[in-house]
Formats: sequence, structure tokens, C-alpha cells
Amino acid sequence: MAPTHRSRVISCSAAIFGGAIMLGLVGCAESAAQPALAADPALIGADLAADEQTLRDPSASEGALVSAALRQQVAYRAIGRHPEWDSAVRSKIPPPLVGTYDRNVDARRHLGELSRGDIKDTLPAWRIEPPAPADVLLGLYREAEAATGVGWNYLAAINLVETGFGRIAGVSTAGAQGPMQFLPSTFATYGNGGDIASPHDSIMAAGRFLAAGGFANDRDRAIFVYNHSGDYVAAVDDYAAAIASDPAAFAGYYRWDIYYLTTSGDVLLPIGYAQGQRVSVADYLATHPQ
Repeated sequence: MAPTHRSRVISCSAAIFGGAIMLGLVGCAESAAQPALAADPALIGADLAADEQTLRDPSASEGALVSAALRQQVAYRAIGRHPEWDSAVRSKIPPPLVGTYDRNVDARRHLGELSRGDIKDTLPAWRIEPPAPADVLLGLYREAEAATGVGWNYLAAINLVETGFGRIAGVSTAGAQGPMQFLPSTFATYGNGGDIASPHDSIMAAGRFLAAGGFANDRDRAIFVYNHSGDYVAAVDDYAAAIASDPAAFAGYYRWDIYYLTTSGDVLLPIGYAQGQRVSVADYLATHPQ
């Protein structure tokens, strides 16, 4: 059942893996308009339930899957900021999907705490690029798990939280780089001479780093060493649990856009966004309406 609140239509190439059609995003042309949500939290919950079901429908078209994932993302971002909606929204989620719903909302709230106090009126000096194909990324996570013992779903969750599976190309305020956001000095230790910008080399380095940090014995401590925040650890745990327990979770996350929280609210940074230096949010929105 499709929700009543439609988002933009996107036309992209697709890559096939594991019997499913996944968004390839190479050569993807997309509007920068954000999907619209209903005004009533109960309707948001009903629409989200419909989108979650679409993402699990093997007969759904690629266009339907993309639209469902993008609405899903915007819904979770909004729900995360509005705990007062919880009873109205959660009551609309089918019982088999409540666990996935809870993990996504919890992850959003932890990431919100992580960014609290650091909301800016400028946008970052990033490029937003197509990620590697989903089947390639899944293969890399499995390769790193086999080599290091670090769960593939945790590597995927970190890749999601850090750069949206490699969509973000840029240097963090701390100087971290690449799809898994390493400081160059740390990557020099764990990258085995590889390229910090390479999905393969950075994912393998992340596996080595987490393994060296004791992932096998204390997973959360190892993730905390990766990023010194309890909220970061909790969000990664939530996304990793969702990815491991529900194949549709990765399928949805892989199709998500990049949003940047500003003093003007969430700003969508589409593929093709490219800024060599920080830019005023007001100036950007004047020419890129959301």
C-alpha cells in the first residue's frame, strides 16, 4: 500500500545483487526537493508503515523503492526530533516492524544529541558523489569481516553514519577523510599502504582498527575508540542491529540522501553538490529551494 503523500520521482540506473534490485546511483539525475510529510503525526505513522512495507515488497518497482526509502528517511528524522509524537506514530506501525522502527528512532535521537550545540548557519565544503554499488559494498564488508572478525553489519553501520556509504567526499572539522572518516595518521597505521579515499582500503582499515581496539571482547568499547561518543556508539549499535536482523534495512539506508542540519533546519545536499569552502545556508537556499 503506497502512502498518500508522494515525494519526488527519481530516475537512476540500478545494480542487481542477492536477487534484489538496488540503487546504483551512477548517472542519477535527481531533484533537490525534500519529500513532504503529513501534518498529522498519526498520518506520518501510517505513511511510514506503508513505506516500510513497500521496502519489503519483492514486486515493488525500483521507483517505488526509492520513493519509499526517501520518505522513510525524512520521517525518521522528523520523528527523532519530536518525542511528543511517539504514541501517535508508533501505534500505526505493524507489530512485525516495531523493532526496526524503535531502532531507527533511537538511532536518530542519539545522532541528534551528537550534533546538539554544533548547528551552523553554513553548509560544508563537501562534494556529494554516488556511492559504490550496493553489491560491491556488501562484498567489502564481508571481506573485512572475514579478515578481521569485525561484524559486517557494524562496518556497514559506521559507513552509513560517517558518510552515507561514501556519498560525502570531504574533510571533517577534525581532519578525518574518506568513506570511513580516518585521520591520515590513523589510516597510515591501519591502511596497509592503501588509499584513504578507496572504499575497499578504508573499510578494511576500519576492520583492522576495530579489531585492534578489542571488538571481539568489547564491541562498544572498540566503537567508542573509533568515535569518542556514547551517542555515536548507540546509533551504530542500532543501525547494525537493524541491518543484521532485516535485509530491507540496508536496502532502505542505501537509498537515503545526505541531509545537513543547520539553523534553518535540514538541508538536502543532492548528488552533485560541490562546495570548495563553507557557504551561507541562506545563500544556498535562495538558489536551491527545498
